[in-house]
Amino acid sequence: MRERILIIEDEDRILQFLRRGLTYEGYRVETAADGPTGLSLAREKPPDVVILDWMLPGMDGLEVCRRLRAGGGVPILMLTAKDAVVDRVTGLDAGADDYLVKPFEFDELVARIRALLRRARPEGVELLSFGDLRLDTGTHQGFRGDRAFELTAKEYELLELLLHHPKQVLTREVIYDRVWGYNFGGESNIIEVYIRYLRQKSEEGGEPRLIHTVRGVGYVLREPM
Repeated sequence: MRERILIIEDEDRILQFLRRGLTYEGYRVETAADGPTGLSLAREKPPDVVILDWMLPGMDGLEVCRRLRAGGGVPILMLTAKDAVVDRVTGLDAGADDYLVKPFEFDELVARIRALLRRARPEGVELLSFGDLRLDTGTHQGFRGDRAFELTAKEYELLELLLHHPKQVLTREVIYDRVWGYNFGGESNIIEVYIRYLRQKSEEGGEPRLIHTVRGVGYVLREPM
C-alpha cells in the first residue's frame, strides 16, 4: 500500500506545492492548515510520515511535535525558515526526526522522506515499486495502487526479479537461473505460466499491463505503450 504523508502547513502555496508533488511521487497525501487539526488527524489515523511546519496557527509546530512524540513513533520532518543552530537543536529536542530549512529543493525533501521511511521499517524489509505496482518484501504481498494481492513463493520471486530490473529485458535463461536455479530446457513453458499468473493478479482490477513479452527474448517491466 502506498505510504501516507500528512502535511501540516498554513501557507497555502507551499501546502499545495507539496501535495501535488508528493501525490505525483506516488504517496497518499493528507493536509491540515493549523496545529490542532493536524494533531487530531495524526492521532486518529497515524500517517507514515508527518511534514510539520514550525509556525502554525492554533498550536505551533514544536508543541504539535512534542504531543505526537509523546503518543507514538511516527517519523516527523520539520519545516522552518529558522536556520540557526539553536533553532535546529530546539526542533530536534522537541522530537523531530529531521529538519529542513525553507526554501528547500523538492528532490531533497523526497530524499529525506525516503530515508525516514527506511528507518521506520523493520531491518531488511524493502518496498519495491514501479509505477503503481509495489511489492512488500516483508509480507511478500503485492499491490496495484491501493489494491493488494497475494503471491505464491515463485510468483513473489519472479515479481521481485522484475522490480529489481525495471525497463530491462530479462531473458528466459536469466529468469530460469535467478528464480528456479537451474535450466528447464527450451521446451518448458514454466515462465509463461507464472508470467500469466502475475498478469492476472496485477491486472485484476482493470489496470494497464506492465509486464510485457519481448518475443524470442524474454520479458520486461515497463510502462504501457
